[in-house]
Amino acid sequence: LKMIPEKGSITITFFMALSWTTVAHLKGYSNTHTQDTVSVSLPGDIILGGLFPVHEKGDGAPCGPKVYNRGVQRLEAMLYAIDRVNNDSTILPGITIGVHILDTCSRDTYALNQSLQFVRASLNNLDTSAFECSDASSPQLRKNTSLGPVFGVIGGSYSSVSLQVANLLRLFHIPQISPASTAKTLSDKSRFDLFARTVPPDTFQSVALVDIIKNFNWSYVSTIHSEGSYGEYGIEAFHKEATERHVCIATAEKVPSAADEKVFDLIISKLQKKPNARGVVLFTRAEDARRILQAAKRGNLSQPFHWIASDGWGKQQKLLEGLEDIAEGAITVELQSEIIEDFDSYMMQLTPSTNQRNPWFAEYWEDTFNCILEPVSPRLNVTNAESVFGNRSDFKTRACEDSLRLSEKVGYEQESKTQFVVDAVYAFAHALHNLHDDRCNTQSDQTSEQRKHKHSESVWYRKLSTDRKSLACPDMANYDGKEFYNNYLLNVSFIDLAGSEVKFDRQGDGLARYDILNYQRLENSSGYQYKVIGKWFNGLQLNSETVVWNKEADQPTSACSLPCEVGMIKKQQGDTCCWICDSCESYEYVYNEFTCRDCGPGLWPYPDKLSCFALDIQYMRWNSVLAFIPMAIAIFGIAVTIMVIVLFAKNHDTPLVRASGRELSYTLLFGILVCYCNTFALIAKPTIGSCVVQRFGIGVGFSIIYSALLTKTNRISRIFHSASKSAQRLKYISPQSQVVITSSLIAIQILITMIWMVVEPPGTRFYYPDRTEVILKCKIQDMSFLFSQLYNMILITICTVYAIKTRKIPENFNESKFIGFTMYTTCIIWLAFVPIYFGTGNSYEIQITTLCISISLSASVALICLYSPKVYILVFHPDKNVRKLTMNSTVYRRSATTGAQGAPSSSGYNRTQGLATAMPTGVDVGTTATSSIRPSQKSPELTNSQPAVVDNVSEYNNGEFVAEECEYVKP
Repeated sequence: LKMIPEKGSITITFFMALSWTTVAHLKGYSNTHTQDTVSVSLPGDIILGGLFPVHEKGDGAPCGPKVYNRGVQRLEAMLYAIDRVNNDSTILPGITIGVHILDTCSRDTYALNQSLQFVRASLNNLDTSAFECSDASSPQLRKNTSLGPVFGVIGGSYSSVSLQVANLLRLFHIPQISPASTAKTLSDKSRFDLFARTVPPDTFQSVALVDIIKNFNWSYVSTIHSEGSYGEYGIEAFHKEATERHVCIATAEKVPSAADEKVFDLIISKLQKKPNARGVVLFTRAEDARRILQAAKRGNLSQPFHWIASDGWGKQQKLLEGLEDIAEGAITVELQSEIIEDFDSYMMQLTPSTNQRNPWFAEYWEDTFNCILEPVSPRLNVTNAESVFGNRSDFKTRACEDSLRLSEKVGYEQESKTQFVVDAVYAFAHALHNLHDDRCNTQSDQTSEQRKHKHSESVWYRKLSTDRKSLACPDMANYDGKEFYNNYLLNVSFIDLAGSEVKFDRQGDGLARYDILNYQRLENSSGYQYKVIGKWFNGLQLNSETVVWNKEADQPTSACSLPCEVGMIKKQQGDTCCWICDSCESYEYVYNEFTCRDCGPGLWPYPDKLSCFALDIQYMRWNSVLAFIPMAIAIFGIAVTIMVIVLFAKNHDTPLVRASGRELSYTLLFGILVCYCNTFALIAKPTIGSCVVQRFGIGVGFSIIYSALLTKTNRISRIFHSASKSAQRLKYISPQSQVVITSSLIAIQILITMIWMVVEPPGTRFYYPDRTEVILKCKIQDMSFLFSQLYNMILITICTVYAIKTRKIPENFNESKFIGFTMYTTCIIWLAFVPIYFGTGNSYEIQITTLCISISLSASVALICLYSPKVYILVFHPDKNVRKLTMNSTVYRRSATTGAQGAPSSSGYNRTQGLATAMPTGVDVGTTATSSIRPSQKSPELTNSQPAVVDNVSEYNNGEFVAEECEYVKP
C-alpha cells in the first residue's frame, strides 16, 4: 500500500501522525494490562459501542475493586434493549446490531483511553482515496467479525467522561448518545456537534433546584459540587439562577477529584461557620455525596443540615447505607423515569452461568450476595483480575448457592437511568431503520405506526441464524456519521417501552422532566424510602405538607436574616441576603425593600404598607354632639327673637314700643337674628358659598348690634351732658338721624369685609393638624379673622365707655344701665372666647362650637338684657303700657329738692333741676313719664325760663315728636 501523490496528502499524513501520537499518549493506562480482554463484545452487521462505569474509581489505580451497581444495570439495560431490537421484525428487519461495551471505571481519563478501541475499529471510515493497492484494487481494512467498525456509542454516564469522549469521537464522525450526562456545556454544538442525550441538560435541573429552595422561602444556602464538568457546570448554572432570583450563597465548596477524609471534614467545618445557611445544595457525583454525609456524621452536628441534592444522588439506596439518620429529610431531584417491568424480569432470571456475555456480572453477583463463585477463572484469570482490580483482602469465604436470584429481598431495585439507556438504543435503532429505508434499495411495507416498538412477548437473547445474509447495504454501513447524526438521529421521535415520548431538540437534548423525592423513615419501621413529593416539568409542583425534615417537625428556615415585617425595610449588612430591619414612619409606605417614602399630606398607608389611600376629609357634621349643642342654642334664640319681633310688631303704636325707639329696636333685633343664624353657616360643610356667608354674617351681624347700641348710648350721653349747658335742642337725635348713623357704622364693616375678600379670596382649604387628619376649612386665617373683628371690638369698646359714662343717670332713664350690663357681659364673653378659640386650633370641632356659642351668647345677652323688661310689661302687665303711668315723679321731686338747697348755677337755676327739667321724659326706658315739675321757691328765675324748657321737652320724647306725651306743672 502506498500513498498517491495528490493535493492535500501532506495534510492527511500530518493529521494521521497527530492522531496516533495522541492515541499513544492516551494509552498510558494500558501498561498494566490489556483492556481488550475485559469487554462485552457481540457480533453484528452494525456495531454500537458502550461506555459504562462498571467499577468505581481506584486509589492509585484506574479502577477500584468495588463494582458499581448502577453501571452494571445500565450495561445490562443496553444488552436488553439490543436483544429486543434484534428480535423485533418491525425495526431493522434482516439486520443485526452488535455491541462493544467497555468499562470507564468512573474516571474521565481512563474512559478516553478505552474509547481508543472504538477509534481503531472505525478507521475504515477514513477516506481511502489517498491509498492504492499494488494490484490496483481498492484498499480494504481488515474487519474482525466481533469488533467491526463502531457506528455509534452509547455513554458515558458522567458528564466529565462524555466531555472527553465526545471530543475524541467527533474527530472520527462517530455519533454519541448519553443516557445520563447532563452538563450544560454538552449542548454547545460548536464543540460537541455529534453528541446527543436522552436526558435534559443541568440547566433545567438547576432551575428545579432553585424552584425548590424558593418554595421553602429559603434565601441563604451553601453549595458543594464535585470537580469535573458535571459538578462545575451544574453549580455554575445553579448560582446564576439563584442570583437572578435573590437566593444568596453562604459558602460554595468544591470536592477535588482526589479528595480524602480531611478535605470532606474541612468542607463540613466551613458549612458550620454559616449556621444560618441550614440548606445545603449538593451538585456532586454519588460517591462524593456519600463521603460528604460520612463527614457530617463524624462532625456530630448539633443542628442538622437539610440536603437538597441533584440527580447525582438521585434515589440511590446503597449510597445511604449506614448514613440514614444523617440523610433523613433530604430532598433530591431525579430524572422522571418509569419502571420497565420487563427489564426487572430480565434481571431476575439472570445468573452468572447464564450470563456469560457480561464478564463483570460474576463480580456483581458476588457483591450483591456477599459470596464467592467457584471457579473464578471462567471470567478472568487471576493475573488479569489482580491487575485490573488490585489485590483484594476481603475475598468472600462463603460459596454462592445455585438457587440465588436477584429480587427486591436482596436489595435489587431498578436503576433510575435504565429507561434512558433503553431509549438511547432505540433512538439509534429507529435512526438506522430510517437510513436503511433511504439508502438500501429495499421496499418496506411497514407504516410509521408499525415502526413504533410493539410490546411483544419478552425476547431477551438474540436468536440469530449463522447462515443468513445481512441486509445492511454498503451505503448504509459506510454512511458518514455526521450526516447520520444531523439527518436521522436528531429527527427520531417515538414512544418508548414505558410509554414516554422520546425526541431530541436541535442541541441534541432530551425532554426535561424530573421527580422531586424526599428521603423518609417508613412508618412503624426502622427502614427508609424515597417518597415522590412533587414533579417538575416547565415548573414546580410540590406538596410541601408531605415533606419530612431531619429532627424538625416544622419547615426549617435557611436565611441570613429573617424577612422584615410589614412596614419595615432592609438595611444591608455585608452579604446581599444579610440585613437588619428598620421600621418606616407611621405615615410612610414601603416603596421598595430598601426605601420608605412619605405618603404626603392627606394620605395614609394601608395596613400592608405597600401603598397609600386618601384619608377621610373631616368637617363638622350635622349629627355631631358638638354641632347639636350650638344649633339648639341658635334655634331657641331664633325662636325667641322672632317672638319678640312679632310682639313688637303687634304693639307697634303703643307708648312703650314708641318710647323704645322702634327703628333701632328692629335693627337691633335683626342683628341678633343674624348672629343666631351664623351658627348654621359655621356648622355647614365648607364651600365657597358658606365661607362667604361666614365672613359677612359674623362681622355684619355684630356690627348691626353694636352700631345700634352705640347710637343709643351716644344719644343718651349727649343729651345728659349737653342739656345742662344749653336749652338748645340737640342735632341728630331724631329717628331718621339715628338710622342713618347706624347704617353708616354698619357700612364700614361691610366695606372692611369686602376688602378682606379681595385681599384673601374666599374658598376652602385642607388643614392638617397632624398626619392622621384632613380637615376641610374655609380659607380664613385665624389672625385675619381676628383683624376682621377689630372694628366690632372698637364698637364694643366705645359702647362700653358710653355705658360707663351714663351709669349715674336717674332711674327713669335706666336703659343705659341695661346697655352697660350688656356691654360688660359681652366684653367678658369675648375676652374668654379669644384664648379658647386660638387654644383649640387643633380641634376644629371644639373651635367651631366655641365660636358658635360665643356668638349666640353675645346675641342672647343683648336680647335678654335689652328686651326682657319690655317683653315683661307687654306680656304680663299691659295695663302699665300707658303714658300716665310711665314715670315715677318721686325721683324728680327728690332731685328738685336736693337741687334747691344747693348753690345756684351761673344760669340762675340749679344744674340738677335744670337737667331734670330739660331731659326728655322716659328716654329709652319704655317708661315714658310726664313730670310734675315744681320749681324751687329760691329761684325766681326759673318761672320765666321754664316755659321755654318745658316747651323744649314737649317737642320730643325718646327722639320722637310727641308733644302730647309731655306735661308740665305750672307754678
